[in-house]
Amino acid sequence: MTIGVVGGEKRIDDFDKATNKELFKRYSEKREEFIREELIKRHLYIAEILSKKYVNRGIDYDDIYQVACIGLIYAVDRYDLSKGYEFSSFATPTIIGEIKKYFRDKGWTIRVPRRIQELSKKINTSKNLLSQTLQRTPTVDELAEYLQCSSEEILEAMEASKVYAPHSLDVVFDANNDDKDINLAELIGEDDKYFTTIENNDFLEKNIEKLNSMEKKILRDRYFDKKTQFEIAKELNISQMTVSRMEKKIIEKFKKELKKIYN
Repeated sequence: MTIGVVGGEKRIDDFDKATNKELFKRYSEKREEFIREELIKRHLYIAEILSKKYVNRGIDYDDIYQVACIGLIYAVDRYDLSKGYEFSSFATPTIIGEIKKYFRDKGWTIRVPRRIQELSKKINTSKNLLSQTLQRTPTVDELAEYLQCSSEEILEAMEASKVYAPHSLDVVFDANNDDKDINLAELIGEDDKYFTTIENNDFLEKNIEKLNSMEKKILRDRYFDKKTQFEIAKELNISQMTVSRMEKKIIEKFKKELKKIYN
């Protein structure tokens, strides 16, 4: 990576080809704003991925994404390349911390119409009274009849109340015939595909850097630009068989690196 000056403005020769490590090294030395902007742009996908984890929780996605971007900016400014860990490993908890902080500050200020708040309180009281009378949990229609309102209003109030009374993941449920109780976290837990996506990006970025220039071009052309082996061979002035062999060689290199991780 080389730096040049054009019309009084600094630039990086082959800017798009510069690796993230090269840019972080340069930024740590010179703190140049245009490199900072490029690093932020390259890693916006992390902010986007993490923002999606927090949708449908009472705050607009756009607001969450803006907060995540602020966290990303903090991460770029604070990242220390000499520590040896990948940027995303540092950025992820930094961004999540900013998002959670925003939810703590704003989550309970979500405005719900006063009539809904009052109806929600009446529903809770009515549930207890009707449960004693009916010896079971009342239905939505029974609650509506008791409170002299529509079923739609009951459902609206019950849904809105979730914003103000979120369930703890430590809530324990009776497992019926099983001796072991189950908590809510076990019932709703699932594999986190978003973190997997970030890990995959880290793996690719780290191992692409180890390839030579021709291998990088073949990989980019085949799997990112969707070119055929014939098109690549013609462009590089080599045989299609050579392209095929190099592609297999690249895949084998990736397989070896994956084995190191999972063995």
